[in-house]
Amino acid sequence: MAVNERENREITYEIRENIGVIKRFNTGWTKELNIIAWNGGNPKYDIREWDMEHKHMTRGITLYPDEMQAICRLLEGRDFEVPAE
Repeated sequence: MAVNERENREITYEIRENIGVIKRFNTGWTKELNIIAWNGGNPKYDIREWDMEHKHMTRGITLYPDEMQAICRLLEGRDFEVPAE
């Protein structure tokens, strides 16, 4: 597939499960943790910002289940205060 064709390809997604809202913004957008199947592929964990209708989104991060488990293990028992510089 040529680069231009790839850039113009429509991205499809299906939100399989809305796990929860991480943050709400004054604009009505929300940062969410969802399980999403992108382009008909296997579902993955996904963190990104969405408009109210889930039609528009920002760039985000997708994680395979083993990556999400690794993050949860890394954060287990952690104090979430960020140290001052």
